[in-house]
Amino acid sequence: MQRDLTQLFIVIAIVVTGFVAVTFLSSTLEHQRVPVPAAFADSDLALEGKRLNGYALGSEGLLADWYWMMSLQYMGKKMIEYGDKDIDLENLSSLNIRLLYPYLDNATDLDPKFYAAYSYGAAVLPAINREHAIALIEKGIANNPEQWRFYQYLGYIYWRSKNFDKAAETYEAGSKIAGASPFMLEMAAAMRSTGGSRDTARSMYGQMLAQAQDEQSKRNAQLRLFQLDANDELDAVNILLDRARTTTGHCPARLNEIYPQLKNSKLRGGRDFRIDSSNSLVDPTGVTYRFDEKKCRAAISLESKIPPPIN
Repeated sequence: MQRDLTQLFIVIAIVVTGFVAVTFLSSTLEHQRVPVPAAFADSDLALEGKRLNGYALGSEGLLADWYWMMSLQYMGKKMIEYGDKDIDLENLSSLNIRLLYPYLDNATDLDPKFYAAYSYGAAVLPAINREHAIALIEKGIANNPEQWRFYQYLGYIYWRSKNFDKAAETYEAGSKIAGASPFMLEMAAAMRSTGGSRDTARSMYGQMLAQAQDEQSKRNAQLRLFQLDANDELDAVNILLDRARTTTGHCPARLNEIYPQLKNSKLRGGRDFRIDSSNSLVDPTGVTYRFDEKKCRAAISLESKIPPPIN
């Protein structure tokens, strides 16, 4: 018995030591490699831990956690490197995020029930590579057939690509799983009737915010909800600006000239317009709306974190 335990500890030590050595070697080579253009700087992983699946003597979960943490650090680094420039949440190709899918793929191969990794991939990957996003969530469905939420993620990806028929099929399939939320059937119906509407988007991102398990996913969903609120507000403001120009023959010099009319404008959910202490009309994040008197249009400020308007 003692001999068997000794042999087991030796094997574990060899595996752990080997993994640490390979990681150290990969890091050393990373610092010494010849500089290449940004588009090819991180084209593949130096170490694929999923190749150890089944040979890590029960350490697969630990390795999966390591890849998960690396994926979050990788995304954070990319965001920092991008600086203060505006980020298009619909298309993150400008950030050159090549390694997010390999990190998440390794994490979910090592731990096929790694819920947070699938959830994060569903939220972020569609803006990087839609095929990778679909592949990750389809793997999640195959590994977790009892989890209806994976169908929700896949339906969301199809919805973002405006494939409303496929999204409807996916939501309907998920609704048949035991314990599925009524939301799934509601979204299946919405995809077939008002798939591209703001109300559908509001339901989608509201559900994602409630279910998000990491801060990045929560932030993305909240920004989308702010975006939809800003769209509603800008629609109301620009209608009043057009009306004032038609009535008087010229555009108001300042937005505050239409404030009395704004009080009679109804926003979704009974919300009110926000006016700050300097009497400026501000968006849901508190940033002043931009006003172009020549075009007689209000818009989201370039300083705001809210993405550009969507329909």
